[in-house]
Amino acid sequence: MVWMANPPQTAVDPAVLAQRAIDKMRLAGPDIASPRTDGEYIVGVPMWMWVDQSPTTYGPNSASATAGGVTVTATAKVSKIVWKMGDGSIVTCHGPGKKYLPVYGRQESPSCGHTYRATSASQPTVAYTVTATSTWTVDWQVVGGGGKAGRLVESRQSQMQVAIGELQVVR
Repeated sequence: MVWMANPPQTAVDPAVLAQRAIDKMRLAGPDIASPRTDGEYIVGVPMWMWVDQSPTTYGPNSASATAGGVTVTATAKVSKIVWKMGDGSIVTCHGPGKKYLPVYGRQESPSCGHTYRATSASQPTVAYTVTATSTWTVDWQVVGGGGKAGRLVESRQSQMQVAIGELQVVR
């Protein structure tokens, strides 16, 4: 055993500190606003999909972590959301989606949408399981670190059930 008045500093990995900063952010899956479980959805009618935005569900969100005299600041934001619609369809949206308003009628969403071609009646829960997976892009940099920086990617999921019915005209 040796005693040293000035022990050598152990190197701190900035990427490890970036991960600690990410953990502080408490990033979550998308806050799905539409489709809603209480919504009425019909085969052949375009469904608009969007998410509510907050720092933990869409970003931007920032945090810092410090160890051994090194501080890393990280900023996270969602770069895309991939929707698995439960009917085999996958929709990729590069934004939060646009909120549907009744004035839009039956037009398709300009940013994020899907049209079901079959009812969900054959599903075990009589509804499709929709899974929305957000991809978070996290840029980090060492504060005063002479340009040391990097990028990490994280993903988070949310799920919900969506019932799709069928409208039939009787004459």
